[in-house]
Amino acid sequence: MTAVGQRSRGGMSIGSVLDQLRPDFPDITISKIRFLEAEGLISPERTPSGYRRFSISDCERLRFVLTAQRDQYLPLKVIKEQLEAIDSGVATLGASAPKPRRLGVVPGEVSPDEFRADREIRVSREDLIERAGIDAAFLSELTKSGLIVAGPAGFFDDDSVTLAATAKAMAEFGLEVRHLRAFKLAADREAGLVAQIAGPIAKGRDAGARDRAEEMVRELASLSLTLHTCLVKAAVRGALDH
Repeated sequence: MTAVGQRSRGGMSIGSVLDQLRPDFPDITISKIRFLEAEGLISPERTPSGYRRFSISDCERLRFVLTAQRDQYLPLKVIKEQLEAIDSGVATLGASAPKPRRLGVVPGEVSPDEFRADREIRVSREDLIERAGIDAAFLSELTKSGLIVAGPAGFFDDDSVTLAATAKAMAEFGLEVRHLRAFKLAADREAGLVAQIAGPIAKGRDAGARDRAEEMVRELASLSLTLHTCLVKAAVRGALDH
């Protein structure tokens, strides 16, 4: 049996598991762990009195799930399939494990971590200009158009750097900042649709409501990206054919 499927005697309490995971996953909660258990991602042992006891392999399994969500932006269904492959010996948690899936942007690559809010990243205006390779005037255009918005303290985040660099690359093809407003409006509409679906679930009174809503948002966002990419590809092919 693989490390992911093994059980050790004794085990840790759910509080101890939180202590193990929080340094790398600050947003982890007891309700999140219970939610992942309810979804079949982990199966901790139970004491005769009903308390959960987690083995080291349970923690490894949780770490695998949380990393796949944070870095690879995979939906739970896909993560569960990967874990089943690991349990059956088809894959391992080592070098042969699936590599993080990334969303290509120009320039470089960025993880879909932008849909999460695990940590605060503070980028000054000067740093943004330097890292994105733009000038102050171009940044002003982006902020005036609403494409980039500074936080309450006047700082930006890594998303703003990526967006600015991408906008600059698109400008080299003749697209001005005003043309990019169409992308912003489309993104706002997509976000509104996702909020309509996930909002009522997040307001549920049960303990796992918030976690279910967050998972739904991540999966819907991933699906919307795939849909958007397919639609753009189809439209571009059609335009070239004409």
